[in-house]
Amino acid sequence: MFKSIVLPVALLGAAACAAADEGQWQPHQLPQLKSELKRIGITMPAEKLADLGKHPMSAIVSLGGCSASFVSPDGLVVTNHHCAYGAIQRNSTPEKNYIVNGFLAKTRADELPGGPNTLVYVTEKVENVTGRVLKGISPSMPGRERHELVQSRIKALIAECETDKSTRCSVPAFHRGLEYYRVKQLMIRDVRLVHAPSDHIGNFGGDIDNYEWPRQTGDYAFLRAYVGPDGRPADPSPENVPYKSKDFLVVSSQGLKNGDPILLAGYPGRTSRYKLPAEIRFARDIDLPAKAASITADLSVIAAATQGNPAWDVRYASVAKSLNNVLKKTQGLLDGFARKDIAAIKDVQDAQFRAWYKQNGDGSRKLLDELDAVIAQDMALSRQEAAWLEATHSDLLKSARTLYRLALERQKPDAQREAGYQERDLSFIKARLTRLEQSFVPSVDEARYGAALARYARIDAKLRPPGLDALLPAPTALNAMVKSSELSDTAKRLAWIGKDPEAMRRSNDPFIGLAVRLHDTGMALENRRKELEGNLERVIPQYMSAVIAWKKSQGKPVYPDANSTLRVTFGTVAPYAPRDGLVKGPFTTVEGIAEKATGKEPFIAPAALLEAIEQKRYGVFKDAALGTVPVNFLSSADTTGGNSGSAVMNKHGELVGLNFDSTYESITKDWYFDSAITRAIHVDIRYMLWVMKEVDHADNLLKEMTIKYPKR
Repeated sequence: MFKSIVLPVALLGAAACAAADEGQWQPHQLPQLKSELKRIGITMPAEKLADLGKHPMSAIVSLGGCSASFVSPDGLVVTNHHCAYGAIQRNSTPEKNYIVNGFLAKTRADELPGGPNTLVYVTEKVENVTGRVLKGISPSMPGRERHELVQSRIKALIAECETDKSTRCSVPAFHRGLEYYRVKQLMIRDVRLVHAPSDHIGNFGGDIDNYEWPRQTGDYAFLRAYVGPDGRPADPSPENVPYKSKDFLVVSSQGLKNGDPILLAGYPGRTSRYKLPAEIRFARDIDLPAKAASITADLSVIAAATQGNPAWDVRYASVAKSLNNVLKKTQGLLDGFARKDIAAIKDVQDAQFRAWYKQNGDGSRKLLDELDAVIAQDMALSRQEAAWLEATHSDLLKSARTLYRLALERQKPDAQREAGYQERDLSFIKARLTRLEQSFVPSVDEARYGAALARYARIDAKLRPPGLDALLPAPTALNAMVKSSELSDTAKRLAWIGKDPEAMRRSNDPFIGLAVRLHDTGMALENRRKELEGNLERVIPQYMSAVIAWKKSQGKPVYPDANSTLRVTFGTVAPYAPRDGLVKGPFTTVEGIAEKATGKEPFIAPAALLEAIEQKRYGVFKDAALGTVPVNFLSSADTTGGNSGSAVMNKHGELVGLNFDSTYESITKDWYFDSAITRAIHVDIRYMLWVMKEVDHADNLLKEMTIKYPKR
């Protein structure tokens, strides 16, 4: 296809000189970045960083949406407070509100169950299986047929890998189907809450300070992984013992200073660095504004429906926190697009690429014409899918739809079932259906669904899925539906698992009946998506091969978009200038907490914390240059959602902080990395250790970890 040789992504790795600190690198690419690591001062050998079986990568784990790391040989895991929030909320009641008061288990026996959704994943092996996934696939194969063939091969690769319940495997695509890697992980199912500071520390500043700088948030918490007496993962049991982690991170409280290098390892979720200008304009002008409006309306409904009821407020605390976080990020993207015309920047890059492709490609416009056409179809279908989400925005309905789909899929051989409904997925389905009882109130669900149906009714009819309108309930019917549904009861909800489709069709439950009526329309939409995905998976890899060759010819970095797999990024502690005449320094201190504390949410600080600040009981955690305890710091590392809880390490691979956020100006980095203003926000390990010692008296955990203190 190309006049020059195009190498696989795994061989391309990075170009000779990566731009700034951009790049979410697969570990196996790091040996090709030796010069960059040396440039910023990292002393650890790149080959060691690339080895998943060696320290420090063997200590980095996933929580399935957040990142974390082992910090003791007894399975002690450190992550963000907001990543452990579900476990904290699950164990909280108005009488024992661990969200507000914090929690500390002084002994192993005091540790609390994290719940079925709290899991720890230890990555054991990553292998390139591109050849096995794509072998013999004809370019002329119809989209849906192609997509389903690829998925069937992926399911076979997963089945071959998962030999027991202890193993969880996946085969994610890189560069939208240019490469596929099989990831084998040990899945630990008994995870317990060990320690979380008060929300007034772990979420100080709340939604007001979210994505903002300066920041003074102690966003950390501890969990512990447990296994059976034989050392293998097991279901939660009093007989289980702490997991003996092969490696764990040494904690260094010796501190960092401006300009120091850092490494960051974790599981970033999704980025869109290779999107076309048309896709950016679609997100900016249509998709994101609609998303922001919908979330804002939903949050208002939740607030009104839970007002005056502390128990309901606790139930929806995690839901509201998550929605607020998504909303702030969405608004940050919109503001970022308004501040800098990323679409226009991409226009220039796209024109340059197309000119290069004309000279170095196959000389025809076929690929680019196909690319433009399939992207346009993707955007059009996305609008109908967004309308579908509004029309089905009910936890009771989602439960019913899951149960009916499960019943239908279980009529097929396991290998032929849709991903997400195989036997390997049953425990996750049960966990979701069980978890609902912690974040659900029937009358609140009714209010949310009624408001969503009203929003759906305002969507242009041409942008709604065909045939859907006639199947939906009238908002006035919802009260009776909710009252007569048995799905609000956890035991009755779970009892539907294993029932056959006919039993569900005969059910008098109104939400099960609605799920049955909606199924064919939902499947039609899903099948259209599969057809489109197959075409995208055919065209996008060809496009990405060309883009990679083009970027390599310019000496620019080549890395896949984030896809929730283990990645490493690096950078330096660095200030930034968000606008003319304003420079924001890289550290905040405990004095900033005292200055911000008003005694009103979200700026309430515990009395013990304020007292320790007033008395300047800083001890070994006092920074010599700052003259106080640092709280948060900035770095130029390339991060995104999913990196929450990621280990921030110094040049020796020692834990010096936890990633938990980005600055507001950095939010658009998911689409375009601007080295001048992109900054990640981290909890300084010294603040975490100081709070544990001076405020929460978590001496048992301080003793358990291996901590390097400053030399006197």
